[in-house]
Amino acid sequence: MTRFGGGALGRVIRSGVGRRRVQTVVIAVATMMAVASAVVAGSLIVAANAPFDRAFAKQQGAHLTAQFDPVRASAAQLKATREQTGVAASAGPYPSTTIQPEDSEGRRMPKLTLVGRSGPKADVDDLDLKSGRWAAKAGEIVLNASFSGPAFKLGSTLRTSDAEGGSTLTVVGFALSVSKTADAWATPAQTRALASADNPLTSQMLYRFDSAGTDKQVTDGRKKLAAAVPSGALLGSQSYLETKRAADQGAAPTIPFLIAFGVLGIVMSVIIVGSVTSGAVGSSLRRIGILKAIGFTPREVVRAYVAQALIPAAVGIALGVVLGNLLAVPLLDDTEQAYGTASLTVAWWVDVVVPVAALVVVGVAALVPALRAGRLSTVEAIAVGRAPRTGRGQWAHRVAGRLPLPRAVTYGLASPFAHPVRTVAMLLAVAFGTVAATFAVGLTASLTAVGEAQDPEDRAAVTVFAGGPGPQPIEVGPEASAEGGSGAPPADPARIRAAVEAQEGTASYYGTTQEDATVAGGTGSVTISLYQGDSRSGSYEMISGHWIDGRGQVVVATGFLDRTGTKVGDTVRVTHQGDTRTLRIVGEAFDTEDDGMQLHASMADFPAAEPRTFLVEVEPGVSPADYADKLAAAVRPLGGDAMANSPSEQDNFVLILKSMAALLTLMLVSVAGLGVLNSVVIDTRERVHDLGVCKALGMSPRQTVGLVLASVAGIGVLGGLVGVPAGFALHGIVLPVMGRAAGTNLPPSVLDVYVAWQLVLLGLAGIAIAMLGALLPAGWAAKARTAVALRTE
Repeated sequence: MTRFGGGALGRVIRSGVGRRRVQTVVIAVATMMAVASAVVAGSLIVAANAPFDRAFAKQQGAHLTAQFDPVRASAAQLKATREQTGVAASAGPYPSTTIQPEDSEGRRMPKLTLVGRSGPKADVDDLDLKSGRWAAKAGEIVLNASFSGPAFKLGSTLRTSDAEGGSTLTVVGFALSVSKTADAWATPAQTRALASADNPLTSQMLYRFDSAGTDKQVTDGRKKLAAAVPSGALLGSQSYLETKRAADQGAAPTIPFLIAFGVLGIVMSVIIVGSVTSGAVGSSLRRIGILKAIGFTPREVVRAYVAQALIPAAVGIALGVVLGNLLAVPLLDDTEQAYGTASLTVAWWVDVVVPVAALVVVGVAALVPALRAGRLSTVEAIAVGRAPRTGRGQWAHRVAGRLPLPRAVTYGLASPFAHPVRTVAMLLAVAFGTVAATFAVGLTASLTAVGEAQDPEDRAAVTVFAGGPGPQPIEVGPEASAEGGSGAPPADPARIRAAVEAQEGTASYYGTTQEDATVAGGTGSVTISLYQGDSRSGSYEMISGHWIDGRGQVVVATGFLDRTGTKVGDTVRVTHQGDTRTLRIVGEAFDTEDDGMQLHASMADFPAAEPRTFLVEVEPGVSPADYADKLAAAVRPLGGDAMANSPSEQDNFVLILKSMAALLTLMLVSVAGLGVLNSVVIDTRERVHDLGVCKALGMSPRQTVGLVLASVAGIGVLGGLVGVPAGFALHGIVLPVMGRAAGTNLPPSVLDVYVAWQLVLLGLAGIAIAMLGALLPAGWAAKARTAVALRTE
């Protein structure tokens, strides 16, 4: 006998693979699904592991984005800053301004930073043009890729002003800047033409430093640049570290989710491969005995049965790698936008490690039952053959026979007890499939709740801009002061509030503003959102406590509580514009803005503050767009404006997780069904003679189908009863871990997402998996001819 598949041993292996076609197909498909899901999960884990750093390096991202006054610093002076010590590379100067265009339906977009560039390529911030082309002439604009979606497509038009002579811009491309240096790009000439007194022209410079790993290093680099240009020329700057922290925090929650599905997939693969190989050994005892009788050694028998599992597994692994790469591509495309990364692909080592690991898992899973085959006594194997051990399961037949059910059904219900090991494997497959389905349903519902809980101000039908006191647009020119400031009188919030109240169709409204404040004991400033009126319609989801309902109260996020060591019920001293108030923390909100350091309080506590925005709900039947148009006409003479709210950016992160959950769950449920199919095929073939006897005694094909389906019904019920609570518990474990990875606790609306009828249906999913897996062999058993079945040994 040869060692690796030649000669007689090779013929035995090839015969076993070809003769047990169902088991061969099941192993191949099960490993294909497991490997495909592992490739997808592994690729996304890699994508979620420091996605910003990899994309930043590929795009030569800007460590510092700086805005200069073009009057005080000439282009030549700005280009000369590249020679400063510590500057590794620079790009610019690019003309830059701010626009707030309207879409084709008249809805006002948020303010966009527009930068004039002649092309996407540069030594710093080498943009990734995702679709379309670059703006080549006046009237063309390229938007950030995050805007790509139903609202904005190639060919969409934007209008920059309602006034006569306002520019119309056509979207010709979507680009991605990992450094977030701009929201939109146009030609330099177009950018200069769109600048105005309210939105003056500035010069943007992009820098990379030799050392920029800490805030201090970036700040030191900024100070050197400021000293290299005339005083007051540097208007502002943005460090890449803030963008990096936001991107890394967004990627972190995917890791626990992918690990959960990865563990389920690995366990499922072990169960299925072990079950199939064990079934092959159990159904081939007579053949094993004959092989030993003609001279095969125990080692050769073990190698034969391990090889019969590894050959179809190898085919399945190869197909799984291909399928996994095909499925990972669209998910990685979405991940690029969600994480702000560029050109993500499946890591080469994932395509190497996953197949090797899968072969090891299959080999170990097949080795245990194969060793059992090698230890079998020749005489015992030939004498017993495929028959189950005498007396096994007889008590179950006696108990089932007393049930008021047709005999074919009771016979089927008792059948699993004849092969307890096979039954346990089938039960585990069904249970894990139900676990995956239950977890996926809960995860999808939780992600939907997260999307609905974010940015509660966007839930308002109409946003009214009231101006108000605070920083004004920067005046660029010789007459500008060092601090800037246009001197234009601000809008009067009281008059705009009166216009909102007088507008027909107003159902309710509240005022809000965001200001800088400081907290005693903390370093640096924080953002405080102040509310005027009944703001309950715009309240954040509460994790604990309640939303502000009076003076002296403040609502904070989990990040604030963690960093300050406070809890709900404690007091904090907040200073705004020199006015200090002691506020009691009355609630913990689900708010991830500003790293969870944003505060929410009543405007009545800080009399110097005035609302800059009013959020309006309209009466039923009133069109928000029409309402906004009419109100805008009334408030624009007062210095305000109004717009109907509409989504401007895709929430691709939630879409990615939902897509992954659906895909991985489908794979695991399919593998579970294949495990049931294999077990029922083996069981049906072992009992083919018994089925022939039953048919000879008058059992109809319909009763035969009922018998086979009944043999898995109990397993489906028990699998559902085990799987649903386990999936429920897995959801309760993984979701809080995902939340903590994002730096926040989760509110009850995100965690308590299951309803009773869903749990009942998910329990029935176990029965559905078992029945679907048994349907094909049940049909085969029903069609088998009685005479052929009686002659089968």
